[in-house]
Amino acid sequence: MTSFSRFRWTFPLLAALLTGCAGVTVQTADPAHYLAERRSDVLTSGELSPATQESLRVLDLDPKSCLADVPMCHYTLSSATGLYAEQRMASLAELWTLQARKAQQAPSLPGTRTADEVQAWLEAARHAWAYFFFTERKPSDRAFEDRQIQVRDYYNHAVQQAVTGMFALRQHDDTAQIERFGNWHISTDFSGVWLPANKSIPQELIPATSLRFSGLRNQYRRNGFGAELVAVFQDNAPSHPGIAMAADSAIAGPPQAPFQESLFPALTVVLRFAGNTLQEVLSTNVVQLQAFDPYRVRQVDMGNTVVPLAGNFSSGYGLWLARSGFSTQALRTLVGLSNGIVKPTIYLMQPYDPNRRTIVMLHGLASSPEAWINVANEVLGDETLRRNYQIWQVYYPTNAPLALNNYAIRQALQRTLQHFDPQGTARASHDLTLVGHSMGGVLARLLVSNTEGQMLASVEKSVGAQTADDKALRAKLRPYLEFEALPQVSSAIFIAAPHRGTDFANHRIARWVSNLITLPFSMMEQFGDITRAIANASPRIGKQSLLRIPNSIDNLSDTDDYVRLAANLPIAPGVRYHSIIGNYTPNVPLQASSDGIVPYRSAHLDGAASELIVPFSHSVQEHPRAIVEIRRILHNQLLPQNQKK
Repeated sequence: MTSFSRFRWTFPLLAALLTGCAGVTVQTADPAHYLAERRSDVLTSGELSPATQESLRVLDLDPKSCLADVPMCHYTLSSATGLYAEQRMASLAELWTLQARKAQQAPSLPGTRTADEVQAWLEAARHAWAYFFFTERKPSDRAFEDRQIQVRDYYNHAVQQAVTGMFALRQHDDTAQIERFGNWHISTDFSGVWLPANKSIPQELIPATSLRFSGLRNQYRRNGFGAELVAVFQDNAPSHPGIAMAADSAIAGPPQAPFQESLFPALTVVLRFAGNTLQEVLSTNVVQLQAFDPYRVRQVDMGNTVVPLAGNFSSGYGLWLARSGFSTQALRTLVGLSNGIVKPTIYLMQPYDPNRRTIVMLHGLASSPEAWINVANEVLGDETLRRNYQIWQVYYPTNAPLALNNYAIRQALQRTLQHFDPQGTARASHDLTLVGHSMGGVLARLLVSNTEGQMLASVEKSVGAQTADDKALRAKLRPYLEFEALPQVSSAIFIAAPHRGTDFANHRIARWVSNLITLPFSMMEQFGDITRAIANASPRIGKQSLLRIPNSIDNLSDTDDYVRLAANLPIAPGVRYHSIIGNYTPNVPLQASSDGIVPYRSAHLDGAASELIVPFSHSVQEHPRAIVEIRRILHNQLLPQNQKK
């Protein structure tokens, strides 16, 4: 055989041998694919994470075979040597999560939960707990590891599913006991949660992570440990405070509280497993369910380690607004239909906290707390503001005269403060901030103003000396016409407020709408008694009298007697106030500008600590610049007096 022939046969044989020895080949991957692969797991992709697959391969377990027989995988992972405790616990937490999800997807009635599923979630939470607090390293030693974030997610999700599953099973079975679930002994601790009065068991327990909202610009939450939930409590009262069930219904029966505590409080729930060693934790059947208010608690001690507590600060608020029906109710109120409101109600946005300052928000005409959708959410989304403020929203009948609403809102606020802080010593009862939009801004100004006898004197002058001598009539007029600034209020933010009225209220369409507005019977009676007495005392009073029965649009006119008098009332000296004004007419001088409804000259107030002009229409409170300005003002209020800007 020639040399050429030998080379011709030897070269392919050598190439084949070399190829057989090349056990590793290489490919390139872009960062997006690399990160997706490294961070994918049973919760994000439905597939086991690369870390768990790695653990299985170390023990000679094929991932596909393991998925076909998860219990066998559990046993092998639990008993075989070759893995560190961290690897073992993390992988078992993910496998139990997988098993629970399979049980969740088993054929059953939609939305139903099973005991097997809940048991699997408890096991997933147990092994994640063991990973964090009973393996070789502390959580702080793994602070930058993707795997620890994954296991935290297994724990949080497992707690969420276990707790809501036990709650659902209990709801459908009166004999079920949350204190005993299968072989588990479960104790509960709700001492860290302020529940609404006379409420102990919520009607629903909803995972906050499952809720998505349109209308909310952002959803704010805090990363950490625990299941983020919204507890939904049923209002057992025959109607919400202030709601009239018929257009001509009078306020009767025992007086209702002028406030409503949050019926959609945010909760964060953790499960604590008994045991002081890894073996004890893995063999225990004792677990504690503990709930916290994430507004009050930011850190918790778990497994002798202080860890951040998870929290969701938008979902409860969003769910409340979504279920409120405010938009329809506000319009029914304006035209006096049934199921409208006849008196103000103070809505607490989160459980009352005596150690937080209070922000009181007042909406405008034909509106409701929905006017503050993003304002309230953005304020509570700011960590510093959330730690220092709580929000109360005033929902009041916008068809009522300003004088009646001013009186009724004052009473509602004072009664609410008295209820929660009878001694008046809490931080929540001092340095209140009023934030009012449009007509709510006019009311906010009245709440911080002193009449100093001006209102009553003006009425007496208009109706003659005979009425001035009528002590009974003066007594009836005084609560509506004579008042002092609320002593608890130290600041106010007026947004697009027609302090001097607006000629828009005189336009044909506004007058047509005004004619549609109907006052409930109870309001007619309150003011009717006064106006009849005045008419008898002085027949010369015409239709434009200060105390004829006006509606809200009448009061917003720049020719209205009440508004013109109120515009000249002095604001209390100790109140620091700010103006936010819309400008929808950028091509005219500022003094002649308007937001489309309220002219600048009516919204401007001399002496304001600050004034911001926003190029937007009358709904300027929803503009991002206005919200940033509100947040700036609230931050500034937290500074020492000598540092305030």
